[in-house]
Amino acid sequence: MQNKLEQLRAMTVVVADTGDIEAMRAFRPQDATTNPSLVLKAAQLPRYRPLLEAAVREARASHAVHWEDEAADRLAVAIGAEILAIVPGYVSTEVDSRLSFDTMATVTRARRLVALYRARGIGRERVLVKIASTWEGIAAARILEQEGIRTNLTLLFSLPQAVAAAEAGAFLISPFVGRILDWYVARTDRKGYTADEDPGVLSVTRIWQYFRRHGHGTIV
Repeated sequence: MQNKLEQLRAMTVVVADTGDIEAMRAFRPQDATTNPSLVLKAAQLPRYRPLLEAAVREARASHAVHWEDEAADRLAVAIGAEILAIVPGYVSTEVDSRLSFDTMATVTRARRLVALYRARGIGRERVLVKIASTWEGIAAARILEQEGIRTNLTLLFSLPQAVAAAEAGAFLISPFVGRILDWYVARTDRKGYTADEDPGVLSVTRIWQYFRRHGHGTIV
């Protein structure tokens, strides 16, 4: 009898949203995604200490004005490279969220992440640059997709955001299913929802149906 993970594999692609390398080895996801909080958590583990020290050393040696930002990007890419040695598909690496309302700064940082991966021998075809689904972030995704840099639009809570991302040519979107449910639980009198009534699930259902109906190839 299949367990729930195997049942899920039969219906969709399993993506790990973690920096835990050992968990990925155990559960064998197809793709993986990280974010700054996951990278920070991973960096605190003893096995990642050499990656952290190397990122800081290389950033200082680069004489970047903001060497701390350079170090953060180098660490995220180093962990992404470790992940890609395990998963056969993509890894998503996030652009600094402080740039979410600056289109060209987002584009510049995304290009740098791809260049850092390239320096490690990893082609852009295995990397998704994760960008917030603000208006400026979606505009950045349009530019990057035209350059052949694939994007993952995150912090996505609504159908209008999803449509804008798809029309910009985003390769993939990551709706925040759980956070949508959290919002309803915090702001309405109702505290319990079945799976069929979950506002986050209903939101993703509407997005998926819209994409299929209008021929958008963006992955949900």
